[in-house]
Amino acid sequence: MNKAIVLSSGGVDSTTALALAVNQFGKDNVLSLSFFYGQKHDKELKAAENVADYYGVSHKLFDIKQFLAYSNCSLLTRSTKEVKEGSYDEQLKAKKEDDILETYVPFRNGLLLSIAATIGMSVAENDKVYIYLGNHADDAAGNAYADCSMQFVKAIGEAIKLGTYNKVEIKSPFVNFNKAQIVEKGLSLGVPYELTWSCYKGGEKPCGKCGTCIDRINAFKINGLNDPTMKE
Repeated sequence: MNKAIVLSSGGVDSTTALALAVNQFGKDNVLSLSFFYGQKHDKELKAAENVADYYGVSHKLFDIKQFLAYSNCSLLTRSTKEVKEGSYDEQLKAKKEDDILETYVPFRNGLLLSIAATIGMSVAENDKVYIYLGNHADDAAGNAYADCSMQFVKAIGEAIKLGTYNKVEIKSPFVNFNKAQIVEKGLSLGVPYELTWSCYKGGEKPCGKCGTCIDRINAFKINGLNDPTMKE
């Protein structure tokens, strides 16, 4: 039986991807992977664990913070920067042409996909393993996150196929979706979005002001709902 590995951040996109994987392969053939890379909080990691428990899939957490030891990305504990508030659209309009968003974690998807490919090759045996990645069109817009673009995923996908004798393959089910369309798909699958966490700040509840909060609030609003994590 073919298997699936889902890169799970505990947020909307990866949780919806996990739901798709479970729906296609069954919970016994799905592995959820999460990564601590030095984030300022562990809320998303706890969310990923809760989501995995909900679906009854195996879940593994890896500590890879040493690979980001030289980064000053604003999401990291060691960063000298604060997470900016405001929508991604506003941030993209404000940045200069060659600037990189301060929430971009250097080559994160490349690193995570490479680790997942190694694990996939190790568990594949005679089966094929599909790595589910929750990247979507909004992430790639304006080159906000270069390692979420269709070009990047296609290129690294080819490298992974070559390097694993075609045993491991990337699936990006939302590459042509925006966040609202992902939520729409997830709602049809009964995804427990109340268990997810997207906010870049680690408070008792989401801040509602950072780019990722604003994106998901709007995505639920477009679907006629309030973000279930924003309840009082």
